[in-house]
Amino acid sequence: MDDTKSLSEIEKLKTALQSSDLPANLHEKAAEQIERIGLALKYGGNLSQLDITSKYIDWITHLPWSKKSEDMLDITKAKQILDKNHYGLENIKKRILEYLSVLIVQRHVLKTDTFHAPNLFFVGLAGTGKTTIAQSVAEALGKKFVRIPFGGLSSALDLRGQSKNSFEAEPGMVMRAIRRAAVNNPVILLDELDRVTPESRAAIMGVLIELLDPGQNANFTDYFIDYPFDLSKVIFIATANNTNNISTAVMDRLEVIQMPAYTDEEKIAIAKKYVLPRLFKETGIDGENLKIEDSVWSKITRPMGFDAGIRSLERTVEGIVRRVALKIVSGEGQVFTVSESNLREYLS
Repeated sequence: MDDTKSLSEIEKLKTALQSSDLPANLHEKAAEQIERIGLALKYGGNLSQLDITSKYIDWITHLPWSKKSEDMLDITKAKQILDKNHYGLENIKKRILEYLSVLIVQRHVLKTDTFHAPNLFFVGLAGTGKTTIAQSVAEALGKKFVRIPFGGLSSALDLRGQSKNSFEAEPGMVMRAIRRAAVNNPVILLDELDRVTPESRAAIMGVLIELLDPGQNANFTDYFIDYPFDLSKVIFIATANNTNNISTAVMDRLEVIQMPAYTDEEKIAIAKKYVLPRLFKETGIDGENLKIEDSVWSKITRPMGFDAGIRSLERTVEGIVRRVALKIVSGEGQVFTVSESNLREYLS
């Protein structure tokens, strides 16, 4: 990069900084960093430092330091959303409505954007609806929803980021989630807490305590950003298959809600009322193209034995819809009925 181009890059960084809405101290700190890089380049400094600074300025200027979404605090609408998205689960939906009611009362009485309700923790077998019910909480509040996967997480630095001194350094998954949300008050799903690698579990649990504790999360510091970010307006929701590998200190900051296994009758109702209509909407195939006789639903529900969740059922129904799509585009017809006599043709 020649000197002219270097100076041009410095000016771009200054412009980006000036047009951003940063905390005053961070703005000043970043401006000083740009000046130092400018002087270093003027006297033959290393261009790699300019790349590191450019990356840093890009990150801090794209974080929503003060940008938030307006919450939808309407308990009637929240109930409608939960009923629309989830069949049954009445006790769990009641508990969520109680949780949302506390947030509404806090907003109206305490006049605060900072929530002080227990962090919800959905625990249950795969496919029992943990992630989708967390998404419904976000929808019920009109909040952005972002997910941080903990499955296979091998280092606390994956959450907290790395120092920006090296070009390979990146912010951690928490700040990346905040940037994706583009607001400072989303719902963040901490998904599959029980699946972190054993050797890093203690350090990761330490970061989790900081995220979940209202006394600490207003000043969460990512090592790359190197400046406290206020996470007190974030609603954290966690999931796990079980609680065996989760530290007591983390459990103390979570309210466990046990997700039940679905009965066959509930699965059939979910498949008819939720899964199949969703697939019709997504694929363009409709109830005129595909009819499934009532007598075959029990076999569709248990193609390979008992399953506590509905994930296998969703895959099976999706396979049937795909098979019908192939038949339509292959010119075999426009209307197909799945019955006990031809079910194997659609499940193979």
